[in-house]
Amino acid sequence: MNSSAGKQFLELAGINDISTLASLAERIWWEYYPAIITDEQIRYMLKKMYSEEVLQEQISGSKQIFYLIKSEKDAVGFIAVSETDSGNWMLHKFYLLKENRTRGLGSIAFQQLVPLLNNPKTIRLTVNRMNFKSVNFYFKNGFIIEKVADFDIGNGFFMNDFVMIWENPN
Repeated sequence: MNSSAGKQFLELAGINDISTLASLAERIWWEYYPAIITDEQIRYMLKKMYSEEVLQEQISGSKQIFYLIKSEKDAVGFIAVSETDSGNWMLHKFYLLKENRTRGLGSIAFQQLVPLLNNPKTIRLTVNRMNFKSVNFYFKNGFIIEKVADFDIGNGFFMNDFVMIWENPN
């Protein structure tokens, strides 16, 4: 077992963390997504979903609950979730900086997220079908592919995704 498994990595994020969240999103998307989608789509999606204004609306409107993923005292990623109905959750965002992706931190963060959601029945997410590393990460953490879906996000762009689901074994 990872020696850091007992440490708490998730910290509830709020309005004061918006600039950190936006900065992390910008850095992570440019580290990761150019191999999967066009630069034009990255710019569009960052503006549409990760600008400080949009993040503030998501947090202050209680639309999504954000958690910073911390290593030592530094924020190295973030997670955002919302409850779709009683006990069923949507995992909207799950991002880690490149240098933290192979250390087991993502799996530990997911394991720490589950109890914070009060024993959820299910957790769903969407992930780009070409995002093989993330799809495999989710498989490793108990998710299965529920369906294939294409989402029109505007401006001529589509998200060509898998909808994946994690079902609580308890």
